[in-house]
Amino acid sequence: MNQGRPVFSQVIDRIHPQQFDRLVCRHVPHAARMDFSCWDQFLCMAFAQLTFRSSLRDTVDCLMARRDVLYHLGFRSPIRRSTLADANERRDWRLFAALAESLIRKARRLYQGDALELDLDATAYVLDSTTIDLCLNLFPWARFRRTKAAIKLNTLLDLRGPIPAFISISEGRQHDVNALDEILVEPGAFYVMDRAYLDFSRLHTLHRAGAFFVIRAKCNLQTIRLCSQPVDMATGVQSDQLFRLRGFYSRQGYPDILRRVRYFDEETRRYFVYLTNHMNLPALTVAQLYKARWTVEIFFKWIKQHLRIQRFFGESANAVKTQVWIAVCVYVLVAIIRKELGLSESLHKILQVLSVNAFEKVPMDQLLTNNLDHCQAGDSPNQLMLFEL
Repeated sequence: MNQGRPVFSQVIDRIHPQQFDRLVCRHVPHAARMDFSCWDQFLCMAFAQLTFRSSLRDTVDCLMARRDVLYHLGFRSPIRRSTLADANERRDWRLFAALAESLIRKARRLYQGDALELDLDATAYVLDSTTIDLCLNLFPWARFRRTKAAIKLNTLLDLRGPIPAFISISEGRQHDVNALDEILVEPGAFYVMDRAYLDFSRLHTLHRAGAFFVIRAKCNLQTIRLCSQPVDMATGVQSDQLFRLRGFYSRQGYPDILRRVRYFDEETRRYFVYLTNHMNLPALTVAQLYKARWTVEIFFKWIKQHLRIQRFFGESANAVKTQVWIAVCVYVLVAIIRKELGLSESLHKILQVLSVNAFEKVPMDQLLTNNLDHCQAGDSPNQLMLFEL
């Protein structure tokens, strides 16, 4: 079926053209769709992400070096750097955000049967953020500090994947805790957060919605201890207590009983204090849930190092958000391919093989099966095969 089709077009096949057209009709006025189509814009930017291009000029030059396969890659419009730059500046980034969200829904359905590495039946999410530094002179709309600009990527990551269930892009100066107002709470699910998200009124909103949270406590927390429960200190759990908040405003924000687990981590030789509203979960599982929070750090590291969101191809807020959302699309596409083909290798290895063989006309499952064992983590990911040898 895929014999004679470039690998890049086989990757993009996971996006249904009719679904994309519906999103275009919803988010992009007809006047903005002339000449250079939204689909061609997406293909250019997705190609840049998949093959690690360093700029729009690099992307266009690389594509034009293989004019003979552009039609087979899916392109229908002439490709020019100025036209692509203008499209990134002017076309609404929400089109690509909606596309990423539809791909995320598809990926989560594929991964929903995966078991957590914890003794936990419920869905578990990790909420965290990362700051991407920008040059203040080029990105004045994203002022973060007096001499610095930045944007913030808030991500809710499903631990069964890991697949992002929610992503928001904001200015760097916006506080992390505001992301709690945007997420759609799932009753019965666990939300794991660091102490930057410690806001008792917002946590109580999660509690009233039937969700559970595990969050690291701040050092100045004022409490009234109600009782202590027996613990096995050999597991690292030092104490397990029920308490109420003492401060007037804190108690107004969260009037119900909370639970506090103190844990000693042998690896770091440090003590940690966690808060949760789940009264029956084993104390060790509470600590293990918080340790799983580092999965989101791996996600941020992956998407920063292996996709192009450290160096942006445009300077407007629209161009930056367009690039970030298309990077998310490519990440989720690789995750979908990994699951559909039943591969056990890391997303990084799969991305490497796809990136250097984007123009090759070979079935993708055959390509990945034959090449993943030979792909080393230190291989250069920028050696795209432009011409057949």
